[in-house]
Amino acid sequence: MRTLCSSTLIGEFFVIGFAGLVAMKDPDLSMSTVWTVSGIAMFLCLLLCGLVTRPGGVALGWALQIALIASGFVVPSMFFLGAVFAALWWASVHYGRKVDEAKARFAAQGDKTSPSGA
Repeated sequence: MRTLCSSTLIGEFFVIGFAGLVAMKDPDLSMSTVWTVSGIAMFLCLLLCGLVTRPGGVALGWALQIALIASGFVVPSMFFLGAVFAALWWASVHYGRKVDEAKARFAAQGDKTSPSGA
């Protein structure tokens, strides 16, 4: 699960950076506000790459997905991109858990069939 979720988060990192560049063109937003919010969101993406397998990591990822969709109120294309990344996040979590379960089953089968030397 960690690999799939981290890949999604790294993609989001770049999308948030590009959305910050687009948001800078809004005359109602100051550059410092745009980059403070974008920088925090980008930092959270990187932080979550390490926390995704810990308790609450997936829930924090979902919170980030909601924030990404909500950023569409500032950069309208983020409604679409946020929804795409939320779907990727769901797929990463769902299929990542299936892969982890399959790896565990395979490892358990390998332990039963391997000679123990005793």
